[in-house]
Amino acid sequence: MDSKKRVYLFYLVLFLISLFIFSNGFSKEKKEDTYRALKLFSQVFRLIEDSYVSEINPKELIYGAIQGMLSSLDPHSSLLKPEEYKELEIETKGTFTGIGIEITIKDDVLTVVTPIEDTPAWKAGIKPGDKILRIDGRSTKGMSILEAVRLLRGPKGSKVTITILRNEKDIREITLIRDVIPIKSVKRQVLEPGYVYLRISSFQEKTPEELVENLRTLEREISIKGLILDLRNNPGGLLSSAVEVADEFLESGNIVSIKGKAKETQMKFEAKPNPPDRKHSYPIVVLINHGSASASEIVAGALKDHQRALILGQKSFGKGSVQTVIPIEEGYAVRLTTAYYYTPNGISINKIGITPDIEIPEVEVAKKTDKEAKTENVTFIRRIPVEEDFQVQMALSILKNIKEIANLKY
Repeated sequence: MDSKKRVYLFYLVLFLISLFIFSNGFSKEKKEDTYRALKLFSQVFRLIEDSYVSEINPKELIYGAIQGMLSSLDPHSSLLKPEEYKELEIETKGTFTGIGIEITIKDDVLTVVTPIEDTPAWKAGIKPGDKILRIDGRSTKGMSILEAVRLLRGPKGSKVTITILRNEKDIREITLIRDVIPIKSVKRQVLEPGYVYLRISSFQEKTPEELVENLRTLEREISIKGLILDLRNNPGGLLSSAVEVADEFLESGNIVSIKGKAKETQMKFEAKPNPPDRKHSYPIVVLINHGSASASEIVAGALKDHQRALILGQKSFGKGSVQTVIPIEEGYAVRLTTAYYYTPNGISINKIGITPDIEIPEVEVAKKTDKEAKTENVTFIRRIPVEEDFQVQMALSILKNIKEIANLKY
């Protein structure tokens, strides 16, 4: 396509956008502001077309403008290229290879929400709140979440080096070997006769099914007196899975409300009574920390507000916004923040998080390995068995004395 045709096509697009704006009931002032902004955009586009040192692709330029427009809204809204859109679909249904971290942009810095359990990032001691300054030497300043994800993922066995800032003063360079990221999200363990532990590491498509299977197995084997539900370092996942997990422990009432601008984003999700063979009539303690985000905050908030569980640990991350993925032309999709989550008591989760009923800090056991001493300054965190986990043991003690400590409904 020659230059004249490209410019003609561009102005045709601008005309259609203007037609849409002026036919949608905008106020006179808003129409004038929008018109001036579009005029400015067209002037800059023409200036680049005529004077930029290299030949440019108008299509890519417009896509870049769309990406900039979306990223100016919040860190979670973006344009997904066809390969990114396919990767997002795979992530919630199958396996993928990478280092195993959930990331966001916080205070304009690429930040770790939480490492995913049993992944290279988890084993290397990456922590919630770590700021990622560089990926393979490339600065992350101004980098989108999707671009960072693209750089962090790669073939199994390949290496990636990240530079992190911890506690505003501790800078570390860590080399990780990419691996298949596990998606089995529910694990169980019997702590003592009658007291069980369930860990949900993320909310995937099969998480509710895995939860029910684990509960059925446990309830067949023992008479459960109390349950510890561990949502620490759970970055979230699918809203539908979070709703189903909360519903498993509730018989009625609101689970979560979604409120946005569009009518279709005004929704309430209600709990339904469980069948007779799935009545979980025992107290629950839910563990959360700074790495508990999104879907895990929905579950914790619902169980807390309905007094179905006691929440123990540290304040959660506060990622309470809804991203809707909307397919558009040529295999692209728009990931757009369309609403916010609210707990049954009407409290917004976004940037606030869930406050535990009992706040207890986490205790880590760290040890240096021979590999660390020979290679790089990294502290590898040894997995604490639940028998030695301070928060788990506190939760167990509470369950044994729950009637004296909390007025739960079960």
